[in-house]
Amino acid sequence: MAPGLPPLALALLLLLWPLGSSARRAARFDPTWESLDARPLPAWFDQAKVGIFIHWGVFSVPAFGSEWFWWYWQKEKRPQFVNFMNDNYSPGFNYEDFGPQFTAKFFNANQWAEILQASGAKYVVLTSKHHEGFTLWGSEYSWNWNAVDVGPKRDIVRELEMAIRNRTDLRFGLYYSLFEWFHPYFLQDESTSFSTRQFPFSKALPELYELVNRYQPDVLWSDGDGGATDQYWNSTGFLAWLYNDSPVRDTVVTNDRWGAGCMCKHGGYYTCSDRYNPGHLLPHKWENCMTIDKSSWGYRKEAWIGDYLTIEELVKQLVETVACGGNLLMNIGPTSDGIISVIFEERLRQMGSWLKVNGKAIYETSPWRSQNDTLTPEVWYTAKSKEKSVYAIFLRWPTSGQLFLGQPKASVGATEVNLLGHGQPLNWTLAKPSGIMVELPQLSIDEMPCEWGWALALTNVT
Repeated sequence: MAPGLPPLALALLLLLWPLGSSARRAARFDPTWESLDARPLPAWFDQAKVGIFIHWGVFSVPAFGSEWFWWYWQKEKRPQFVNFMNDNYSPGFNYEDFGPQFTAKFFNANQWAEILQASGAKYVVLTSKHHEGFTLWGSEYSWNWNAVDVGPKRDIVRELEMAIRNRTDLRFGLYYSLFEWFHPYFLQDESTSFSTRQFPFSKALPELYELVNRYQPDVLWSDGDGGATDQYWNSTGFLAWLYNDSPVRDTVVTNDRWGAGCMCKHGGYYTCSDRYNPGHLLPHKWENCMTIDKSSWGYRKEAWIGDYLTIEELVKQLVETVACGGNLLMNIGPTSDGIISVIFEERLRQMGSWLKVNGKAIYETSPWRSQNDTLTPEVWYTAKSKEKSVYAIFLRWPTSGQLFLGQPKASVGATEVNLLGHGQPLNWTLAKPSGIMVELPQLSIDEMPCEWGWALALTNVT
């Protein structure tokens, strides 16, 4: 109690204090897209810019072709998948038989956390359940088809969540597939054109509530509508609870995959499609979810070196995405025994080393008035208004040692140009009819601040 306050003032203080400490209660969201889409996106997500996607599940056991292995083998009967099974497994072998082989015996959540931290990413999204229906936690609604009952006999989600939150500064997120290819309740609902709704209310929604309450993810990455609308999934009802009453109501971000027709239209941020990279500024926050393996989200045993994006290609994707207002979510696929393969680890550590030098031009930036330089190819811009800084990120070091930037409007005596990781201001001159010509330092390979793209910090330009 505050001594000396008059009773009336004390009563007013006690009355108003809960409103000040829990402002979120004043703004509740209705279960309509109009209301839900008006929710401000938590600021941390736009500031983060870089995330790591992890596709891991029973599909990592055959590790052939795609994480859609079960569907391609059993439903579409694609010859390469049918032949793979005929050549490697006995007749009568079922997909469910892969479950016990998903051992995760070398899975070390602390080791994963160290690699993810080294990548420079600010959030991670783990596939808690893919379209095959196998949950990486001991779901009460996925009896005998989860990582606690079968295979690892471990709560994978909990182990990674604790390692990420205790050992890194990354935000922890979870991917969740709404539908399941061969779940009998979903197939029954599908056969009625989704006029019945057994699956969402007996399986999907209970698991979503379970995930949020148990693990409190900062990202809830929904996927797999199975051709059913958001009304079938009761998406707006669930999201209203998530934003109003869940334990992560103030911090959670969601994407746009909540039913057929929702992508690029509803949700917290847009993904629009896999590997979406429009190359221009969008009016709504978006994310480029993409794969380091060009062909698959899950681990593939048959992949060769040319199937993986180079670090130069990844840096290019990151720079283009951030300049256009997006976040980059880079996907890796661990092996069934829990190893992040060397090629994925190398790419993540390479990205981290690049961000150590150039992170100022990426993290907490905003799109500038020009996203790229139309006169000098492969130059992209970001900005920080509070610092009055514009960053020009160039992906090729000019052999002439001079870099022409056609977009900045500079002032002699006021504008300063610095190469991130170099430390000394660079000389520059006004160009005609506009822009500036920057004299880059003459550096040996060992003296270069980084290897795969460079950033200039420009102050006092318009």
